[in-house]
Amino acid sequence: MKQGAQGSAGTGGAERAVDRDAAAVRVPPQLRAADVARVRAESGSGVRGEHTHSEVPIPRPVVQRASVRGQILDALRTALLAGELRPGEVYSAPALGEQFGVSATPVREAMQQLALEGAVEVVPNRGFRVVERGARELAELAEVRALIEVPVVLRLARSVPVERWAELRPMAEATVRAASSGCRATYAKADRAFHRAMLLLSGNQQLVQISEDLHRRSQWPLVGGSAARGRADLLADAAEHTALLDALIARDLDVVRGLVGGHFAGGAA
Repeated sequence: MKQGAQGSAGTGGAERAVDRDAAAVRVPPQLRAADVARVRAESGSGVRGEHTHSEVPIPRPVVQRASVRGQILDALRTALLAGELRPGEVYSAPALGEQFGVSATPVREAMQQLALEGAVEVVPNRGFRVVERGARELAELAEVRALIEVPVVLRLARSVPVERWAELRPMAEATVRAASSGCRATYAKADRAFHRAMLLLSGNQQLVQISEDLHRRSQWPLVGGSAARGRADLLADAAEHTALLDALIARDLDVVRGLVGGHFAGGAA
C-alpha cells in the first residue's frame, strides 16, 4: 500500500472539492440496493443532525456512529467483491455518502479501515483509490495462509473430537449453497466463516485474527478481473470444504493432508 490511512487526516475539506470536479473521481454507478437501503434504515436516512428536505423534519432516534460505519464498511466490502468498486479507480467519501444517504464522515472512516486492510489507498485531496493487485500477490497470500493453516488443521485433525467436526457440517453446506448462487461476495462471506470456525477450534484467537485478515485480502478482486472465479470454480472450492470435513470426521489423516494442502495450492479462498 502506498500510503497509510493516517494520510487522510486532513483531507475533509479537500475531498469536498471533489464534488466540484466529478470527472476526476469515479463513483460506482449503482451500489447494491439492499446495502444502501440497510445503511439508510439504520441511519434514519442520515446521521444525527441531518434531515430530509421535507418541510417538517421527521424526528428520529440518535444513531451510534459505529453502527452506521459498520454497515457502510460491510456494504463497501461487498461492492469491492462484486466489482462495483474497481481496482485503480478513485472514490470520494462525500459522493459515496450521498449515495448512502449519510454524511461523508462514516464513509471516510470505513474507507480508512479498508486502507488498513490493504484494499484501498489514500489519494490526498481526492479520496481513496482501490488497490490494483496482481496474480503474484494472490499467490503470495495463498502461500502464507498455507504456512499458517495447514499445520494447524493437521494438528487439530489428531486432537479434536469427531463430534466437534460434525458441528461444522451446516457451515460447509452453506458454502456450497453460496457457491451455487455464483455471487463472489456471498461465497466469500460463507468461505471465511467456515475457515474461521475450523481455526477457532485451536483456541488461538491471534491465529484466527491473522488468518482471517489474510483470507479477506486474498478475496479482493485482481486488476482487470482476468482471474475472477466463476460459479464452477466456487463450486469446486466449496466441494473441497465438504470433502475435508468428511475426512476429518473419518479421521483419515492422509486425505486431510492432501485436501488441505491442495486447497491453498490452487489459490483457493
